[in-house]
Amino acid sequence: MRQLRWITPERLARERSTSERADLAEFLRVSQLGVLVYAEGPSLTVLVGVGVGAARRPYTYPQVTQLMELASIMESALERAHFSAKVQRTEQLATVGLVGASLAHEIRNPLVSIKTFVQLLPTHHQDPAFREKFFRLIGSEVDRIDQLTEQLLDLSAPRAYAAVEVALHEVMRSSLELVTAKAADKQVAFSADFSARPDTVFTDPAAAKQVMLNLCFNAIQAVDAHRGEECWVRVATRNVDGGVEMSVSDSGPGIAPEMRDRLFQPFQTTKSTGFGLGLAICRDILANLHASISVDPPVAGKGATFRVTYPCQVSLS
Repeated sequence: MRQLRWITPERLARERSTSERADLAEFLRVSQLGVLVYAEGPSLTVLVGVGVGAARRPYTYPQVTQLMELASIMESALERAHFSAKVQRTEQLATVGLVGASLAHEIRNPLVSIKTFVQLLPTHHQDPAFREKFFRLIGSEVDRIDQLTEQLLDLSAPRAYAAVEVALHEVMRSSLELVTAKAADKQVAFSADFSARPDTVFTDPAAAKQVMLNLCFNAIQAVDAHRGEECWVRVATRNVDGGVEMSVSDSGPGIAPEMRDRLFQPFQTTKSTGFGLGLAICRDILANLHASISVDPPVAGKGATFRVTYPCQVSLS
């Protein structure tokens, strides 16, 4: 097929017969196809076949040409979708890498506590109070490490998102553990103000975590790259009409006016690394969950503020 590009039973019948062409003719007969065309791209190959018409008339060359153009369009569309999926996965894994760096700091603390108690155990094992405290601490610290690694695995696993009723503050608090160490490592003050009452929304908890992590890491990177007199990132919630709004603000340089209109489009970035897909992915995830994301108009010297609004009622659409 790579050599022929297209075949019909009539073409195979009138041209020189080979074993490969005989196999193709048999394939057309068994599949009841009147024409089969081939389109090849950098990483994908597309075969498009059309059945024998009701009148059983042979396909003309203009019809074959149109079908080849259609196959080429399909191949290009599939190629773009394939590339977009690969880049989205790469962007997600980059976020996982940043989370992994935070986890290294978070896991070190319980490990130090466990190591200290293990070193003291030989000289204090006869002390009932020490043994009780030791067993209680070991259990709680191991559970903490287990929870942190579960969050990393949950973020790294590709999945389809589905909206359910969740307490947004609980989801956010579990994600904040992964951000505070990164902020401390970059000497960026991090604070949270959960003012929304109630905080029940309809969203996917894993999606909410990924969006929050992406926005927080972006903010920390922006502040660290353009350090001023103040270096801070703040996360807050409030009740708005029909939903709960989560905002992520920072003391960084803000969004350039010329970037604001295309900020949520793919491949738009001012950073030297990454594909510029993080915000576009956040927008697509939130749109599928009937949530929204926006950025405040730029104000000189005021940093940037991103706002995510989650619905309080399940969508019927």
